[in-house]
Amino acid sequence: MRSFGDLLIDLLSGKSLLLKKIKEEKWQDISDVHITNSEFSILEKAYKKNKQLISHIAKQVEFSRQATHKFIKQLEEKQLVITKKANLRDKYIELTGLGEACYEKHVALKKELENMIAEQIGEEKLKRLKEILKMDWGI
Repeated sequence: MRSFGDLLIDLLSGKSLLLKKIKEEKWQDISDVHITNSEFSILEKAYKKNKQLISHIAKQVEFSRQATHKFIKQLEEKQLVITKKANLRDKYIELTGLGEACYEKHVALKKELENMIAEQIGEEKLKRLKEILKMDWGI
């Protein structure tokens, strides 16, 4: 009989938490700007997209609309994004030069972590794992 620690959902969750923790620690080592994983989620949605509406970003992230607004305010205070009125109801955000540079540095860090994983498990296994994770699991 398998233990609960061997269940797929637990294995995926554990690796995800570990990778997020390592990524956040490595980010803090290379940058003076403290950016959380949630804030990076917002930067990702706005990166290289012209005038991304906040309401659209809120629908794409895994946290509430209120939390999205809070994170955007924090990003604005860190001078990583600017917000402007799109119309009477909506605002949009754009990344600043610093925001774009931080996001690009973050992507490079994620690639570095992926390379470290490839060194441990092998390129072919990493490629297969990514293929499996991209599949429609019918759930």
